[in-house]
Amino acid sequence: MNGELLEKICAEAESELAPAFREITKISENNTKKVLAAFKNARISATHFAASDGYGYNDRGRELIDEVYAEVFGTEAAVVRHSIANGTHALTIGLFGLLRPGDTLLSVTGELYDTLKSVTEKKEGEGSLPDYGIFYKQIDFATVNGREEFDYDALEKALEEDKSVKVVYVQRSRGYAGRRTLTSAEINELADFVHARSNAFVMVDNCYGEFVEEIEPYKADLLVGSLIKNPGGGMADAGGYLAGTARAVELAAYRLTVPGIGGEVGATLGQNKNIFRGLFFAPHVVAEAIKTAQLAAAVFSKLGYGVSPLAGEKRHDIIQIIELESADALCAFCRGIQANSPIDSFLTPEPWDMPGYEDQVIMAAGAFVSGSSIELSADGPLRPPYRVFLQGGLTYESGKCGILGAAEEVLRCKKS
Repeated sequence: MNGELLEKICAEAESELAPAFREITKISENNTKKVLAAFKNARISATHFAASDGYGYNDRGRELIDEVYAEVFGTEAAVVRHSIANGTHALTIGLFGLLRPGDTLLSVTGELYDTLKSVTEKKEGEGSLPDYGIFYKQIDFATVNGREEFDYDALEKALEEDKSVKVVYVQRSRGYAGRRTLTSAEINELADFVHARSNAFVMVDNCYGEFVEEIEPYKADLLVGSLIKNPGGGMADAGGYLAGTARAVELAAYRLTVPGIGGEVGATLGQNKNIFRGLFFAPHVVAEAIKTAQLAAAVFSKLGYGVSPLAGEKRHDIIQIIELESADALCAFCRGIQANSPIDSFLTPEPWDMPGYEDQVIMAAGAFVSGSSIELSADGPLRPPYRVFLQGGLTYESGKCGILGAAEEVLRCKKS
């Protein structure tokens, strides 16, 4: 009975979402043109897929990956490496590259994402920022007409009163918070504001937001992200990127490798082809993920659950929140996603004490690349209001299967 009901709900949702899907396709087409132009301008050829080893000197493919990323993101420079372990690693490289003892890191998007707290909190001897005499402050969002906005008054006061502020930090996506995702235009406006009043760098955690809009927050000094999220297009096996002004990227590259050498070294070990191919696929794959998120919002809204963003609402990242109201329903949702994944569909996800998180977390991720968030996955901390964070979907069709499977598990859980 649940299957017939869900098929009917899904058909209604897809009909209602047709205008939103057309807009998503249009954005994908424009971003694809931008990526293709960057490849053509760099004159990419099969010779640039060749592997390098050792120091990686004169790896022309690696150098052109950096150039292509910079052009696509609208920045002066970029450094892209498969050896960056994850998004938090990339962010940490950026922070340690830009900050010095006595400096202050100022977050203007409130509390940091869970895994980054270990980098900014005082833990003696672990090599966190406080170990180096670097301070952390934050400004929470202001609420204007019921909407979260940057608190420009508080920011202006902080920049005037504390000349030690060296990095103004922005988290574009929502992380495990309920607040909205920021637009590229908003972040660019913030960067102009900061640059007009100080010499501080503006650094952006750009994870989950790449290619969702037609522009990136290119006015920031440093954009940071993971290759196993949006820009890797489901093809990159690992890695991360840092793109921005030439000086900020240079400082980050010095932290990545060695001062004075920076991005001039780094063996690619045969990963260039996957990184190039992933970036080429990325606009389309991101569009598939956004369509998947839209469908999830529509289906679960019709089933009576709170969703954010709403179905049909314009997106600024690939993440969909669904409030499932109980730990059992959250676990049931993740079981449904896992059971409809191409890899490890036979496994049952269970909550666990995941390093870097304050609460137990349950994760469903039957992905070709371990931890890949551009592939369909779902996760959430076991704490009220028991939000699940759904993201990814290499194809809309597979994403649809996952959503219907998750909905069926949640309905079954509700009945029991």
